[in-house]
Amino acid sequence: MINDKFISHSRRTLLKAVTLTGGLFGIRVAQAQNPDTTFPGEPTHHIVYQCNKADPEYLEHILFSAGAMLRKYVDDVEIVFTVFGAGLHLLAIHPQRHIPRELQQRASSLAVYGVSFHACGNTMQSLHWTEKDLVDYAKVVPIGADDLMQLQEKGFAYISW
Repeated sequence: MINDKFISHSRRTLLKAVTLTGGLFGIRVAQAQNPDTTFPGEPTHHIVYQCNKADPEYLEHILFSAGAMLRKYVDDVEIVFTVFGAGLHLLAIHPQRHIPRELQQRASSLAVYGVSFHACGNTMQSLHWTEKDLVDYAKVVPIGADDLMQLQEKGFAYISW
């Protein structure tokens, strides 16, 4: 299992490289707008998105929002999606509900940029899924609602659509 410090260091390294070459989320533009952006240890901002629907329009909006936060705050934001209920199909290798491939690719791109996706173990049980049914960047948590609560208790801003 990869530890959080390795992921954090890898994310900073990746974001620095992307800043030099431009990139999917326009990191260079974000730094021009925020010239004081640095890559210190812990990010200042922490956000958790509730993702509990499989509706493509809904998913498009929340994934875009996370990308916008990355563009604005670059490496000074930690973003987590707590995914449960019908939203879990976003993280499925073979979703049982219609999830456009483009949205799955967008979620995968966000994960490359350090966004975490927490999959609800309770929802997985109800669907008879195991970790093998999920994309490799999904982290299984026992209870999605508990994950939301614990992240909020740690100071994460809670975003729900």
